[in-house]
Amino acid sequence: MENPVKYAHIVTSTTHKTLRGPRGGVIMMGKDFPNPWGKKTPKGEIKMMSQLLDSAVFPGIQGGPLEHVIAAKAVAFGECLQPEYKEYQAQVKKNAAVLAQALIDRGFTIVSGGTDNHSMLVDLRTKYPDLTGKVAEKALVAADITVNKNMVPFDSRSAFQTSGIRLGTPAITTRGAKEDLMLEIAEMIETVLSNVDNEEVIAQVRARVNETMKKYPIFAY
Repeated sequence: MENPVKYAHIVTSTTHKTLRGPRGGVIMMGKDFPNPWGKKTPKGEIKMMSQLLDSAVFPGIQGGPLEHVIAAKAVAFGECLQPEYKEYQAQVKKNAAVLAQALIDRGFTIVSGGTDNHSMLVDLRTKYPDLTGKVAEKALVAADITVNKNMVPFDSRSAFQTSGIRLGTPAITTRGAKEDLMLEIAEMIETVLSNVDNEEVIAQVRARVNETMKKYPIFAY
């Protein structure tokens, strides 16, 4: 992927999620420049854009910075500089592609037809017309499979119900999961969603999930 700083004046990102650090954000600039609104210092000098960003974050929005969170961000950025992190992200993408295809093979609809990043949006309406994302999320979470309900394009349901679920592979990949486990996960997801009202089946899947994950300790990467 190309470096966005070369093309954008300001680039923002979370420091959690795919960066795998503590909850928070980061604002990056390439070359500094005078702010385009002409805001000035008390001495009448035009403020640089970096000054506006800094003052907007603190004391403007952020409040008191927390030293342990700053340290955790530094650790996360340090990890991102290592060759292992590139391997990890490549595996995240491989796992996501395999999981998306495995779901498609089982009759699920992936909104983008597959995925070339870390996540996928499943439109449940094709396979389960009467199943809402809210019910699907609750059933899968009960089986210890973490997903989020999510609206899909042209959704016929509200944001509180939804017709889709969102899946991602960063967390499972951090635990050392490879493509073979994605096939098993797809099977378990289908088993749960075909039996959302069957507590016995959900309990069986939950036991299987927990037994399987004993082989994948947290932070294999």
